[in-house]
Amino acid sequence: MAIGPILAGRVHRPQASGPPCGVRSRAARWLTQEIRCQWMPRPGILRAVTEAATASPALATHDSLAPNRYRTRTGTADPARSGAAPLTTPPARFDPGDGGSMTIQAPAMRQQFAAQAVIEELLRQHAGTPPRTAFARFFGYSPLSQESVSWYLGATGEIAVGRILATLPPEWTSFHALPIGKKGADIDHIVIGPGGVFTINTKHHAGKPVWVGTRTVMVSGQKQPYIRNAEYEAGRVTKLLRERMPLLPAAQPVLALVNPKTLTIRTKPEQVKVVADTGLRRWLLKRPAVLEVAELGQLTALIDDPTTWPTALFPPTEDSMLRFAALDVEVRTARTRRRVWSFFGSLTLCAAVFVAWQLLPTVIGAVLTGGTP
Repeated sequence: MAIGPILAGRVHRPQASGPPCGVRSRAARWLTQEIRCQWMPRPGILRAVTEAATASPALATHDSLAPNRYRTRTGTADPARSGAAPLTTPPARFDPGDGGSMTIQAPAMRQQFAAQAVIEELLRQHAGTPPRTAFARFFGYSPLSQESVSWYLGATGEIAVGRILATLPPEWTSFHALPIGKKGADIDHIVIGPGGVFTINTKHHAGKPVWVGTRTVMVSGQKQPYIRNAEYEAGRVTKLLRERMPLLPAAQPVLALVNPKTLTIRTKPEQVKVVADTGLRRWLLKRPAVLEVAELGQLTALIDDPTTWPTALFPPTEDSMLRFAALDVEVRTARTRRRVWSFFGSLTLCAAVFVAWQLLPTVIGAVLTGGTP
């Protein structure tokens, strides 16, 4: 494993007890699993590893905005030139492992990827689904159970919005799957930028008509509590952040609809912005500036700190994204097979109707004359 791009910070000399070496590190953006640093008896090796990590440009981003006790020795960076969140992760927790090894854990909210909580629940449900037979796979039966379909659609919707948010300019920062409730509730996305703080609730209603009123959202004629939920999430986030930044503007709730057939806004909601995923980026960039660069840095550090949030942050299940990607391939392959079989079925039906139409006069004539065709 290449340690250089991951570890950065100060190297402390070993204490009287415990593992022979201790590393106070800063986690890279996508560090989601434990990294073990085996005992390296020669200080020169530790020094070389630290120098290599310090030279990594990816770990220098926004370092000047971190509190003094968390700063690395990589110098400072201009926050307006980077889209990554400030590296203000608290010091790693050290858990001695077997054989003189040490586990480095550095949780941070930026480690959460889009749809993480939804994917975890989807995989948990799918684990109990019986595997498909060869016949079912051949004819394109879905690998998803009836209960897990909504979780799959939710995951693909959040991933789609996450990709859109990743294209925002460098001065914008996005966080995903932030835990907010005691029963596994989370906020799909939080976006901060010059235009303020935005909580984004994603709903995937591909191919369905959506109608919006002042307090109502109707999907295919069914009333949904999306406006109320979006307002509630934004209110909770505003309350949490204002505990440390009292003058912070209130979070703007956003309802992002992924690939709806139609979106009809009869009356605009007072607080919630309802927008299709295709117009989300453009709408965010048109917001008037309300936050300065220094405020954005402080706010990013605050959101990135796990202690800001009322629910503990747990690392994702091992290879959860790989497992979801494999499941997604199965679902898409099954969908393609169903479409192919549907096409051939329609083609066969049309051929049968054509042949019957050609034979119809002969059959009618035979019936009328009492003979055989």
